[in-house]
Amino acid sequence: MFFTLTGVALVCLLLILAASLRLLAGGEAQRPNILLIVADDLGYADLGAYGSDIRTPNIDRLAAGGILFTQFHTAPMCAPTRAMLYTG
Repeated sequence: MFFTLTGVALVCLLLILAASLRLLAGGEAQRPNILLIVADDLGYADLGAYGSDIRTPNIDRLAAGGILFTQFHTAPMCAPTRAMLYTG
């Protein structure tokens, strides 16, 4: 047999120990707040956060405190675009 019983038991014990130490050390991690805005017929430069002359103060304020995606590519139909965005 390729794996010995002692080796398998040792690996299982180490995995259980690592999992229990992580639970004891970290407690419950705070989950991040995620706001995902999906808008149809909105171009890259249509928002003030991306350099547009159009005033979008509320979205600009959200963008200033978060992350801006600059390398998201779309498809001619919205279904593949949304599927790519939602699934990564």
